[in-house]
Amino acid sequence: MAERSRANLLSLVEERVKEPEVLATFNLRESLVQPAEIKAFADVEGAVASFHSWLTPGFLVRPQSANAAISGIRTALLGSLWVIAITICFSVPLGIGAAIYLEEFSTRNWFGRIVETNINNLAGVPSIIYGMLGLVIFVRALTQITSGSLFGTVSADEASGRTILSAGLTLGLLILPVIIINGQEAIRAVPDSLREAAYGVGCTRWQCVRWHVLPMAVPAILTGAILAVSRALGETAPLVVIGAATFISVDPTSPFAKFTVLPIQIYQWTARPQAEFRNIAAAAILVLLALLLVTNATAVLLRNRAESQRM
Repeated sequence: MAERSRANLLSLVEERVKEPEVLATFNLRESLVQPAEIKAFADVEGAVASFHSWLTPGFLVRPQSANAAISGIRTALLGSLWVIAITICFSVPLGIGAAIYLEEFSTRNWFGRIVETNINNLAGVPSIIYGMLGLVIFVRALTQITSGSLFGTVSADEASGRTILSAGLTLGLLILPVIIINGQEAIRAVPDSLREAAYGVGCTRWQCVRWHVLPMAVPAILTGAILAVSRALGETAPLVVIGAATFISVDPTSPFAKFTVLPIQIYQWTARPQAEFRNIAAAAILVLLALLLVTNATAVLLRNRAESQRM
């Protein structure tokens, strides 16, 4: 084992053994207008008044803890990334494929109109309804698959469908209608003259779609898909219904693991009576906003890149 420095040992003792107690916290405004109250706490024997930033690199890599001073969002952050990865893998290919089929290959009859009407209606269904649907289908009906017992990861007696896989599939259902509608609009915006020109030189329908329609529609399709994923990243209600944990300190290592996500972690912290938990909830909100900004910026970059390649 590598030798630890004296400073590292003292820091480890402070964090894991001594676990310093936070007597009170003051935001910037309170620090400026209430100096006497801060001094009263500082006069307590053994107390030290210090400036503390809750949003630090350590906050990102520490697991959850019952002590706000040493708590972090690593477990929730990893859970969010796992869930969103499964959501993308499930909903984006399926949604884009459905949009292509409905716009370019399906027959314009009463059945197709019913399907499109239902897709439009599903896009406006409250998210908690999708949570109930996920509870019935993925958590209960497909427990052997979503728990991993079918693949031998857990025994049948310990099987529980309240896993990352169930969460990802549930959020995939939530954003699937949005991706389909955005994809249809993007494909519909491609001028018919382009299709007619492709057919005029002997292209089949699939060749026309693959080499002429899709390259024109890709920027708008990608933008709509990534914005839909951004919506899923901030969802809480469906995951609460399917049984996401509010406190878990074990990192998820597979799609069949128990999990929590950033929105649920934020909700759990804001419900605590201690002021310091509200402070770290605010820090977690900033991290979540940063993730949303990154995904939205990715949508813009992909759209611009696709448009530049098309020209």
